[in-house]
Amino acid sequence: MAITIKDVAKEANVSPSTVSRVIANNPRISEETKKRVREAMDKLGYHPNFTARSLAVNSTATIGVVMPFSASHVLQDPFFPEVIRGISVQAREHKYGLYLSTAGTEDEIYEEVVGMVQGRRVDGLILLYSRTDDRIIKYLQKIDFPFTVIGRPVIGAERVTYVDNDNIYITKVVTDYLIELGHTKIAFVGYDGDFVFMLDRLEGYKQALSEAGISFNQDYIVQKSTINKGKEAIISFLSSVDTPTALVCTDDFIAIELMSHFEELTIRCPEDVSIASFNNVLLAEYSKPPLTSVDIDIFQLGVEGASCLIEKIKNPDVLPKRITIPAKLIERKSCARIK
Repeated sequence: MAITIKDVAKEANVSPSTVSRVIANNPRISEETKKRVREAMDKLGYHPNFTARSLAVNSTATIGVVMPFSASHVLQDPFFPEVIRGISVQAREHKYGLYLSTAGTEDEIYEEVVGMVQGRRVDGLILLYSRTDDRIIKYLQKIDFPFTVIGRPVIGAERVTYVDNDNIYITKVVTDYLIELGHTKIAFVGYDGDFVFMLDRLEGYKQALSEAGISFNQDYIVQKSTINKGKEAIISFLSSVDTPTALVCTDDFIAIELMSHFEELTIRCPEDVSIASFNNVLLAEYSKPPLTSVDIDIFQLGVEGASCLIEKIKNPDVLPKRITIPAKLIERKSCARIK
């Protein structure tokens, strides 16, 4: 359970009203008492909430949205504004506001979540990601705080309400599509093993290869960190392996970045290499050539995530749910039959 003023008062051996006065920095409280109370707050991890409305009605009417990186970073990726748009539509309908996380590192994000919960700044949380080892989920489960996840939790999924696509199935569909076009040398580009959806997409890719009798080649798994290093890293990859004829990219941004590099390297798409990716953001349709991409219905992921959380806030005894949002492959001109 969340730490309260009463817990702090007991730890500091003062009355709850004294703790309240220390929080308000009342000049009538001695510096010695203030120090003792603040040490107790630090020890217990208590974060005061300065929202009077929250104190009065025991509700903030606010949903916390936790992003995997700093806001300035993630909002450059079209996925996050769109999923937040879905959340905000549902939140507005139920008269909830949004509180967006702004922290950068994993440790900072965790501390910010603890602050939001202990400070009673939000009634519940939506995590816009699922990591393979996520201490935030463990923490929220331990204190029984309402939350939902956009993405499949890797541990204890049966006890967590989450919204996701069937990433294994849809990645198998994408890879099968390339195989049907005659491709056997297919790379999986942009892998980041910290996130569960990446594990699922890699599994779908492997299943398609296996069913087609194509051997899995570890050299064809390209880490996202490699892509982030730019054109030189791409050149290094292409020169170190039997050049793939098709790429399954984990998101449209990576695919479009590769297409830009390939143009400089006089590698033609789709004549020399076919590219398929995920998210179907607006840029995909207007890239050159238009990008074959999986529409994962980002907006609906946000709507359902918010809907599940609000239901959990209003009815804490509601059973955990798994909501699967359908995804579909949108065929455009970045893939071609191999010659």
